[in-house]
Amino acid sequence: QAQLVESGGGLVQAGGSLRLSCAASGFAFSNYRMGWFRQAPGKEREFAAAISRTNANTYYADSVKDRFTISRDNAKNTLYLQMNSLKPEDTAVYYCAARSRSGTYLDPLQYDYWGRGTQVTVST
Repeated sequence: QAQLVESGGGLVQAGGSLRLSCAASGFAFSNYRMGWFRQAPGKEREFAAAISRTNANTYYADSVKDRFTISRDNAKNTLYLQMNSLKPEDTAVYYCAARSRSGTYLDPLQYDYWGRGTQVTVST
């Protein structure tokens, strides 16, 4: 059974950093493209970052570009999101997701598996 488990969220002051992890199990992690999405209270889930099956290609939303870094370790079946220079507007539940098909990484519907999310709260 495929499973994604996020960790590393928490409360941080504006300007601070957090590193999220997503542990994958029950499927061939290295064969899946991965993404991070986030959902703030009262808002729709939005794309944050994505990565190809290797670390060769990464993609970012404009709102997080140059502050967040997505990476993966296929030997450990783990996805990461390094978040620096955090802002209060980054406050959200962060989800990792896996997709087997090619195509747009922006569309949540393209993803096959989802984690339950980890809360990130950035205070002023």
